[in-house]
Amino acid sequence: MKVVMAHTFYKQKGGEDESYRAESRLLEDHGHHVERYERHNRELDALPAARIALKTIWNTQSAREIAAVTSQAQADVVHFQNTFPLMSPSVYGAARRQGAAVVQALRNYRHSCVNGLLFRDGQICEACTGRAFALPGIEHRCYRHSAVGSAVVASMQSTHKLLRTYDRQVDLFIAVSSFVRQKYIEFGIDPERIVVKPNFVYPDPGAQLATGSYAVFVGRLSAEKGARRLIEVWLRERLGMELRIVGDGPERAGLEALADDHDGISFLGSLPLTETYAQIAGAAFVVVPSEWYEPFGRTAVEGLAHGTPVVCAAIGGLGEIVQDGVTGFTFTPGHSDSLAGALHQAVARRDDVSMRTDARAAYERWYSPDSNYAVLISAYQRAMNHRQGR
Repeated sequence: MKVVMAHTFYKQKGGEDESYRAESRLLEDHGHHVERYERHNRELDALPAARIALKTIWNTQSAREIAAVTSQAQADVVHFQNTFPLMSPSVYGAARRQGAAVVQALRNYRHSCVNGLLFRDGQICEACTGRAFALPGIEHRCYRHSAVGSAVVASMQSTHKLLRTYDRQVDLFIAVSSFVRQKYIEFGIDPERIVVKPNFVYPDPGAQLATGSYAVFVGRLSAEKGARRLIEVWLRERLGMELRIVGDGPERAGLEALADDHDGISFLGSLPLTETYAQIAGAAFVVVPSEWYEPFGRTAVEGLAHGTPVVCAAIGGLGEIVQDGVTGFTFTPGHSDSLAGALHQAVARRDDVSMRTDARAAYERWYSPDSNYAVLISAYQRAMNHRQGR
């Protein structure tokens, strides 16, 4: 099979970037021909605001380039990961006109939410769901705290809803969790064209079943990820274990001030993937305290892959990953006492090798490369059948 993988990288690396790389490598290692079309949001730094606005809604350059790549590769499928903002939805029709089936990954909520998170001012927000135009998103300056920027994103959304771009130009959507699939059905996407395929870890890092001496948080240091609540609870509960924070983001300075050089909390910054994996492998448990509708929770699966139990909020796609008391512990999102209880349970069972074994087994069953490959190829075949009118 010939596949074009298309992705716009974020300025700050994240799980979507790694998932794009993993799927591309997986296909190549199974003998498929993969061409990559990549953009990077750092390109925005060289563009005036007016041009960014136009490109976000309709980028003719990206459309031409996608058409050329698709034609040259004689692609059967063009799999779009993140198209925002530099590709724009214009790329779907460009790929389809070359005869390829179009697949779009669903890893955030950008279709109907201006900031893509369904999260505002520290809490879940669905004010724009079901609206033809996301006026509340503009009023609250949801995109980068800018009314103008938010208006551009809302205009992109409403334009392509009006044009029925997603109905007419995308053959299949791949949601990373059942939760995300349900949200997109609420957004108006045909449920028959949404399949669920979780993210996975590739290559398999292998299990490290030795018990660890610290807990680790891995992720962007922003409000929706819940790091502030985690640190507050950690300081309050005095759990007798080190907490390591891996990642960077807009809240880092404030979080470091909150920890106030506490010798039980270490900020390691953004690390290369191999070093991040080493931190996960050596931990007693991973903590994923998200307070937004986490679409999936890649860090949780990275924990399972290493045989490291996971403490996570039962919210969004995260609630589908961890089996409470078996592969980790879950807690009520946004509730400090519930988080504290889960942390105490994890500390109490830090030497429980059976939990680490069960965590690894869950990875092998649901999130391994082999199980993921079968679902991905089935999705591509379904998309091609749709493209051909079958």
